[in-house]
Amino acid sequence: MRNLLDGIQSTLLMGAGPSSVAPNTYLALSRNTLGHLDPYFIKIMDEVKAGLRTLMGTENLLTVPMSGTGSIGMEAAFVNMVEQGDKVLVLQNGVFGQRMVDVASRLGADVKELAFKWGTPVDVQQVADELKSNDYKIVAVVYAETSTGVRNPVEEIGKLLRGKDTFYLVDTVTALGGMPVEVDKWGIDICYAGSQKCLSCPPGASPITFSPKAVEFINSRKAPVPNWYLDMSLLTKYWDGNTRVYHHTPPINMFYGIYQAIQNILEEGTQNVYARHQSAHEQLVKGIEDMGWEMLVDKDYRLPMLNAVVVPDGVDEAKLREILLKEYNTEISAGLGALNGKIVRIGLMGYNAQPHNVEFILDALKKIANS
Repeated sequence: MRNLLDGIQSTLLMGAGPSSVAPNTYLALSRNTLGHLDPYFIKIMDEVKAGLRTLMGTENLLTVPMSGTGSIGMEAAFVNMVEQGDKVLVLQNGVFGQRMVDVASRLGADVKELAFKWGTPVDVQQVADELKSNDYKIVAVVYAETSTGVRNPVEEIGKLLRGKDTFYLVDTVTALGGMPVEVDKWGIDICYAGSQKCLSCPPGASPITFSPKAVEFINSRKAPVPNWYLDMSLLTKYWDGNTRVYHHTPPINMFYGIYQAIQNILEEGTQNVYARHQSAHEQLVKGIEDMGWEMLVDKDYRLPMLNAVVVPDGVDEAKLREILLKEYNTEISAGLGALNGKIVRIGLMGYNAQPHNVEFILDALKKIANS
């Protein structure tokens, strides 16, 4: 009987995610599976928590990987914090900001969407004006908007919320591991990410952290968290203390993978990792501009790990991506929503943020565009 797994090729994943995985992380995933309450696995869990606190710039005790992809981080963030009728302000300038609106609305929140043109950052002054006029329980924003390649001014928005009772909720799915994330310094209360971007681990784990203020709210909710699987008041009993209480069976080997991915970053040094991403980004931008192509986002707000490139007139972006995949075994991503057909998104994430990968993708793009 033919096994379809035998037909999987080694593809260079230079799209919006997942990213390519480091060989030692693949090795970690193949280690013998332990029980979810095995004392040795609990040691690994504790090391993962400590490593995530370093990468996320926080001392929050409730900092763990959720069992699921980045989307489960978003669900967990909102489902633990939203009660019926709560006023939520979502700062939206891309697909994942829109998704925040959807998730919060489904939970019965009173959602105000402050929208900005895709490809441009959130305007801090507009946010300040909105906060002068209205009070919100939660203000939510995406730090690294994967759909557009925009870096939003998360630190500046956090300054607007200092001294307020408002909870600050930030998506760092694409950012974590590729650029600084400073949860405590920026006043973030709830922050989540994903394993499959700059951590260079397969999809399946979603780091998340809650401030003491957020934990206090969760433990004093008027009604129970409406999702048992994502209830942090229950999950805490599995992740904390010398005695762990069974909650669910997590993806054991996936947590081996995120453990190794975190170790890779810490061993290289976080500042060195961030500099490597920035250098790869600058190399790509120069090559793109030398070709006469343009970047979608203004220089000051570009992400280093997710590059939105405007496709010139006369170039079929779908055909371009098809040829890259079939002839070069390389994946890049299409635009989403209003940007579909207008841009391609090139990822330089984690293990992929290397000069030789940039040279390879630029050479391939030149050959295909000139053929």
